[in-house]
Order: sequence, then C-alpha cells, then structure tokens
Amino acid sequence: MALQENIETTSFPVLGMTCASCAVSVESMIGAQTGVKQAEVNYATQKVKVTYDAGVIQPEGMQKVVQSLGYDLILDTEKGNEKQEQVQADNYKALKKRIIAAGILTIPVVVIGMLFMDMPYANYIMLVLSAPVVFYFGKNFFINAFKQAKHSRANMDTLVALSTGIAFIFSVFNTFYPEFWHQRGLHPHVYYEAAAVVIVFIMLGKLLEERAKSNTSSAIKKLIGLQPKTVMLITDEGEKEIEVADVKAGDKLLVRSGEKIPVDGKVYEGNSFVDESMITGEPVAVSKQKDDNVFAGTINQKGSFRFIAEKVGSETMLAHIIQLVQEAQGSKAPVQKLVDKVAGIFVPIVMLIAIITLGVWLLFGGEHAFTQGLLAMVTVLVIACPCALGLATPTAIMVGIGKGAESGILIKDAEALELGYKVNAIVLDKTGTITEGKPEVTSIHWASTLPENADVLKQVFAAMEQSSEHPLAEAIFNHLKKDGVKPAGITDFDSLTGKGVSAVYSGKKYWAGSHKILTDHNQVISSELKDQAKVLQDQAQTVIYFANETQVLAVVSIADQIKQGSKEAVSKLIKQGIEVYMLTGDNKETAAAVAAAAGIENFVAEVLPSDKAEFVKKLQAEGKVVAMIGDGINDSQALAQSNVSIAMGRGSDIAIDVAKITLISSDLLQVPKALKLSKKTVRTIKQNLFWAFIYNLIGIPIAAGVLYPVNGFLLNPMIAGAAMALSSISVVSNSLRLKFAKL
Repeated sequence: MALQENIETTSFPVLGMTCASCAVSVESMIGAQTGVKQAEVNYATQKVKVTYDAGVIQPEGMQKVVQSLGYDLILDTEKGNEKQEQVQADNYKALKKRIIAAGILTIPVVVIGMLFMDMPYANYIMLVLSAPVVFYFGKNFFINAFKQAKHSRANMDTLVALSTGIAFIFSVFNTFYPEFWHQRGLHPHVYYEAAAVVIVFIMLGKLLEERAKSNTSSAIKKLIGLQPKTVMLITDEGEKEIEVADVKAGDKLLVRSGEKIPVDGKVYEGNSFVDESMITGEPVAVSKQKDDNVFAGTINQKGSFRFIAEKVGSETMLAHIIQLVQEAQGSKAPVQKLVDKVAGIFVPIVMLIAIITLGVWLLFGGEHAFTQGLLAMVTVLVIACPCALGLATPTAIMVGIGKGAESGILIKDAEALELGYKVNAIVLDKTGTITEGKPEVTSIHWASTLPENADVLKQVFAAMEQSSEHPLAEAIFNHLKKDGVKPAGITDFDSLTGKGVSAVYSGKKYWAGSHKILTDHNQVISSELKDQAKVLQDQAQTVIYFANETQVLAVVSIADQIKQGSKEAVSKLIKQGIEVYMLTGDNKETAAAVAAAAGIENFVAEVLPSDKAEFVKKLQAEGKVVAMIGDGINDSQALAQSNVSIAMGRGSDIAIDVAKITLISSDLLQVPKALKLSKKTVRTIKQNLFWAFIYNLIGIPIAAGVLYPVNGFLLNPMIAGAAMALSSISVVSNSLRLKFAKL
C-alpha cells in the first residue's frame, strides 16, 4: 500500500547568491533531494520556491544542503522577507565599508603599478598593500569557490578566485624569484594592481547591482507602505488607539479625514470619499456610504466614517495583492528556463576557454608567451561573468509585474506576462465584463390568471432567487425584498446550469430561469406574457420566466448597463489587430443589442459554461492565441482553457483564482494596457538577453587576445573587471526603464 503524500509548496529566501550560476547550483541541489518534487530559484528576488513531500523531507534538511554549498535559507516563512531584507541591508552596509577600505589600499597599488614601477621595493610595497585586498576583503570569493569545488561545481566566485588568485601568486613568484625570468632574458612582470582592482570593481558592481535590484521591488514596498501601523478602535468606554495587528474581525473602527483604512470592512455610520487608486489604478475617489465595502490601504479623503472590520491581517485584499505580486515576481518566465540551462554550463565552458587561451599563447605567443598568456587567461576569467545573463529576465519581469500592480493590473505569473503580447483573439463574457454586472429589475409582469394567491407565489419566487448564486437572481430577490416580500420555506432546491433553478413548495414544483426552462418542461405561456417578453427583448432587456408545472406565472425584465469604457476598450483592441468575441448565456436579442453598443461584430448567445470553453478550444485549433476575460463561476472553465486568462476584480473568487491576470478596477480599458505592458516587458527581456550575450561574445575573444596579432591590443584585467560590473548594471538599468513606460 502506497503512503499518502503530504505535498507542500513554500518559498524560502536564499542568502549568499552572487550570480546566475549560484541560482542554478542551489536549484539543482535542492531539486536532487529525496522528497523534493520541484525547486525554482529566482536570482533577482533571491528566493527558492520548493514543492516537497513533508513526510519525506523538511525545510531543515534543504537548509543543510544549501549551507554545504556556501549559501543559506531563511526558514521563517512569516518574517522571512523582513529577515532577508535585514540581512541584505546589513550585507550592503558591510560591503560598502569593505569597498572603501579596499579602495584606499588599491589606489596606491595602481599608482605604483602604472607610474612608479622602478622605485625601490615597489613590488614589495604592492604585495603588502594588495594582499589584504585579495585575501581579506575578497575572502568570500575564495571561500565560496572552495565550497562549490567540494561539490564539483563552479560559479562566478570560482572565476574571480581563480583569476585574482593566479595573478597574485604569479606576481609573488616574480617578486621573490625575478632571476627566473632574467636568466631567460625576460622582465618579471607583476600584476598586483590587476588582482586588487578586479576585486574592488567586482565588489563595486555587486554593490550597484544590489541597489538596482532593490529598486525593482519598489512596487511591493509601496504596497506594503500603504498599511497604517495604528487604528482607532471604538469601544463602550470610547475611542482607543491600537496596533493594526491587534484588530479582530467584528471590531468597530473609526477612520478620520486623510487617514489610511487599516483593514477590509463595511461602513455602518457616516459617509466619505475614498481614494482607491493604489488598489484599482483609478484616480477618481469613490463615494462610501452605509453598507459600502472599504479596503485596507485606501485613503479616506473628506469626512469620517465608522466601519466594522471583516477581513484582517493576511485576509485583506491588500495583503492578498501583495502576496500575489510577490509570488508573481518570484515566478519564472519560460525564456528564463533556457537562460538557466545556459548559465549552468557557462562557467565550466569559460574555464575551459581560459585554459585553451593559455595553451594557444604558450604555443604561438613568442617571446612573452607565458606572461601574456597568463594575463589573457586571467582576463577571460574576469570578463566572462554570467551575472548579466542571470539578471536579464527576472529583473524585467519584476519591474513589469510591479508596474502592472501600480496600474491596477494584477499579474499572477511571469508566463502570462511573457505570453500576453502574442494574443490575437479575445473572448469576452457579457455580464460584469462588458456590462456593469449590476443588473436591475425594470418590471415584473404577472399572468392575468394565477393558480393561487399572488403573495404566496412572490414568496416562493423570492426564496428560489435567494438560494441562487446568479447575479440576475440577486437582482430579482433585491427587487422583491424592497416590496416587502419575505421568502417562503422551499425544499428540493436545484441549480440547472445555464438554464435556471427549480424548487418545491407545498408539494408543487416551480422553475425560474431563461426560456430554456420553458422548452424543457413544456409550460404554457399566455399570449399576453409572450408579447410582453418579445417587447422587452427588443429593448435589449434580459427576460426571466417564473413558472409552475403547467404555466408561466410571471415574466421579469432585467437591464444591465454597458460599462463606460467598454466601447473604447473594444475599439483599441481591434486597432491592435486583435479579434474580439462576446459569449453570453443571454438571449440573442439582448446579446445583439449589447454587442452593437460595444462595437463587437462577433458574438454567440445562449451558451452554456462548457460551450465557452469549447469556443476557446475552437479558436486555439485555428492557431490563435486566446485571452479569455470573465468574472463569474460560469467563466472559470473557459478561463482555465485559454492561453491568457483575465478576471475582473469584482467578479467571483473562483474566476479570480483561475485567472492569470486580474483587473482590480474591472475596467475593460485595462486590457489593452495589460497587453501593452506584456509587449514592453518582452521587448526589455530581449534587449537584456541580447546585450548580455553580445557582451560575452565580444568580450571573451578580445580578452583571450584575438586582436593582439592584428594591432597588438591586449585587454587589461582591470578594464575587464569594470566592464563585467557595467554589464550587470546596464541590464538592471534597462529593466528599470519599464517603470516609466506609458501604458
């Protein structure tokens, strides 16, 4: 009998990674452990996402493996991010101090090495000054390289340790045994300044890289900064200031003018206007009155109000958004997986190239073959750093997802962001997507002859609609409730997917729903109600029928207004060369009227939820990349089937859970923006990868000395170190440009 698996997925911050190869090492070592199903390391966020069987392996076991490589995991999942930030901040400060101290020692070494080589004891002075730079301030490179070597692995630290270590040892030999070269008629060159400067430049590059990377997650920091620290609690004794962390669901809270709302809740007294732009991306303040919902992180503008806390801590919408954005920024785009493979074999290949470089110089280098060959080998090791390669994709993804979050576009994973620009067909749900999704009853027409008391029938009708989850049902129930109708005690309630509902009252069966209900059960509809239904449908109103086993008892008309930006959004999508389709379970007349108003030529009415998914499949079979946009439970199947799924933020939780992108404001105008963001992000990734690859393709041959036979040019290791640092910074800086992109 097979043991039941206890599968868990958790993200842990990783400490000590310095390049893309580090990320590959951590990923493969954790992934190789028994019980680990999958491990994904994101170099830019410095996190590993692990799916594992908790019955076989625990996080402590993964930590030990990672520590043996020279890295570490933070296992505290609640405060992991805070601890990681603290460690990174401490490391940043320490690195800054080390760079200043190393720089003070390196400057005189460079001055002597460049200008005063012939002064007495020059080599010994440079040895004394450069030794602490290489082996004290740069000791982490050697320690990490040794730990990697123990596991037959190599990373950037290996390249730096080898290059600076070889240059330093060669220089020490030449300092103490210059006659070895003098006897052969050669000058004993030393490269103390190269070893010291390379260490300083790489440390400086790392410092600037860390600073730039912290800017890529500024969107998260902004969102976290929206949460106030304290709040005013209303008690029987009066008002009392408490920590937000101490707020419990059901607490009564006061929000004054200009204050941030601390948790999600419902207004019970007072009214105001609330700025929800940081969550929705919409600049217009929203009016809040009794029974309106308010959300954590939004800002109260004028007036004060009291509300009851409903969702606190990690349950608030803001906390949910922060979590989703963090997860998304840590996810890998498909292109990144290819880059990771390249980074994994990159360092061993570079080491091989460096050895070949030395060999070629020894064979064909002439008089100074060894010294120049050694210098070329060191330069190859220094210049070929995979950092830029590792940062190219994740930094662009992080900034792109952050930019989306600030604009009210919540992107759940990198794949959706990468795929969005390829979309050439969009399928729209009608209710809540194109329309407001707040249907209101415009009229109820009862049959002139009813089998029983109209009040009783109204009560049965109200009870059935109360039990249904459909938005139209809610509109009918609210309308009847306003008229003082109280629901009857029904039994055997049943939801008939895509058609309506049924229930039993006093031994009699009743139905409510679309005209499909009538077709299925052969109820008689009077000519009066039939004509009425026809008139209402011609007016693009949705018609709902209420019937018993024999006849139609009532016809209800429901209207749902088109959203303000729907027509403009459809127009923009069509201009971008995207085909737009509308699918709805509503009747043809209503569908045609809504489609015409929104400027949509292609629409299908009277579709079931499964039909929506089939329609998406059909478009995919035609070779189209399909985005599905919906808001209800009935859309979840089609959303899951589509290439890029987009949910309206005010829709059902299931739709939001299934979708890869959520539009918090539920405004269709956000869709062209989301696709534009995808296009700009992918373009940035391609630019980054191009420069990262080009840099290495050009830099390595020049470092190896390919230009020396042509014009006598041999690249100095110091310049190589500066170029390496610059390549990482340029990639991150290019990604940061996305922050200022117009959507």
